[in-house]
Amino acid sequence: MTPVERHAELVYSECLLEKAVLGIVSSGDWITFIREFLNIRSATNTYRTLEEFVQLADKEAVARGEGPIDTSIDRDFRSGVALGVGVNGLCLTLLPNSVSSVIAMFGYKAERFDALRTLAAPGGWSSNVWPDVDDSSSVASGSKPAKAPREKKDLSRPTISQKDEGLRRPCTDLTLLIFHLFISSFTYSGVDLEQARAIVNYNLTLYPDGVFFLFLKGHHSDTGRLHVMESRPLLAIASYEKGMDLTGTDYKNLKGVAQWELGLCQSTLCNYAGALPYWRAQAEEANWSKAVYRYGLATTLYDLAKTEKDKDAAKKYMKEAIKWFEQVPGSMKKIAGKHIPVEKFVSRKSKKFQSQGNRLLHPSLEFCYMVGAISHTPRTVFLSTIIPSLTESLSTLASHSSKPSSYGNGTGYWDDYALAQLLYGACLRYVAYPNLEAVESEEEKKIAEAKMSKEEASKKAEESFKWVIENGTKIELDHQLVYAAHLELGRLYSCWGDLDGARRELELVNSGKPLEVNAAGRKGKYSMQNAIQVKVHAALQALDEGRRL
Repeated sequence: MTPVERHAELVYSECLLEKAVLGIVSSGDWITFIREFLNIRSATNTYRTLEEFVQLADKEAVARGEGPIDTSIDRDFRSGVALGVGVNGLCLTLLPNSVSSVIAMFGYKAERFDALRTLAAPGGWSSNVWPDVDDSSSVASGSKPAKAPREKKDLSRPTISQKDEGLRRPCTDLTLLIFHLFISSFTYSGVDLEQARAIVNYNLTLYPDGVFFLFLKGHHSDTGRLHVMESRPLLAIASYEKGMDLTGTDYKNLKGVAQWELGLCQSTLCNYAGALPYWRAQAEEANWSKAVYRYGLATTLYDLAKTEKDKDAAKKYMKEAIKWFEQVPGSMKKIAGKHIPVEKFVSRKSKKFQSQGNRLLHPSLEFCYMVGAISHTPRTVFLSTIIPSLTESLSTLASHSSKPSSYGNGTGYWDDYALAQLLYGACLRYVAYPNLEAVESEEEKKIAEAKMSKEEASKKAEESFKWVIENGTKIELDHQLVYAAHLELGRLYSCWGDLDGARRELELVNSGKPLEVNAAGRKGKYSMQNAIQVKVHAALQALDEGRRL
């Protein structure tokens, strides 16, 4: 192929893939989904053919003594092929086993580390986390990565400079950052925050006011010490706000991403007044998922009403919260003919709010838990604010145990009790075993350990998870709590080093069988089933690699 023909094939594949994804997102019907899926398949096959072309050209160059690569193939083309092949391969590795095994029958399979190395190649990035393989440029080779330790590499600078980089190198860098900093919320294998730090620092050196990297800096500060991934949400807020100032009106959707992150950061800190303007802006302006944004605003207003001491202000907040809760079910939309799972979840909770006489239990905290934001909450916030609030709720619920019908308007007692126990146990697990990426000062560690020991927190967490499992038959609507309890119990056992116990709990969820002792009250799937199963799939994969959950 001539250079023009090569680039024409590459650009055609990129446009076809983008058109297909946009068509699936915007259409909302099955016919369009099937048609666009065929376009995705066509684009994927073209990328694979282009990759084979590059590999063959490189082998011939080596045979001629001109290797290791064929210099007649420009880096712009190589970076484009790496982006397409790497993204496709990475997406395949995120699918559950039941889906990926079916796709593999049609010849579409990938290996996580090969896909990541392919994305890292245009920038010359290496990793101290990914295992060594004989051919670091292979994709979907099917070879099992070695587990032998390696000599630690210096990741501060890439091996490919800006002068020699390809056109799509920034896109491959951004893809790696999205994987390390966002997708890592529900997967473990291949996540390398040291590499993410190096990529952010390098690109911010080149583009100090680059809005994309400033937003990601909010997740990963340039010092590498204080950011959301390390349970430092306060320091992320300044970067997101600076990024929003720089975007102006040119990057409206990117501004929406920042508002989402800012809303979650403030919510995890229980600063509902601080979160309110960001949720309000999304509910009124953003279009990605109006149902989710309006639910986020409604829950924030509701919790503000519950914590506000001024009765008139509290009444005002509650009145507005009721208005937004009522709008959530009618704001749902479909993608490929099906509702988005998280929108179904918030719609059900909004309807439950109305059926229970305008009442929900810790809705903002539950929402943060379901979207994974709670895992980045500082331990000091857990111990000073969240756990005392949950303890008070559990005490109130326990006082109605002899007569559940006296609770609230007479409905939802066991659902609320199970939710409070699950959230209580999850928070205690993070107190006992913070995320591996979490960073605390010595003073923060002393304060946390003085308030509650690791042994006490982990024991109470286990008791809470087991309570949810044992009382699963009494739950009326929120059946997902039982499955989430098994997932959290498996994570806790992993922290204890009980890998067999962890695998047992995770396999129960992965089996697809009803885990309620009497599942007659549940019809069809439980809320957030796919999201929970994806987390379980990632957790099982991490256990196979010997990682702590």
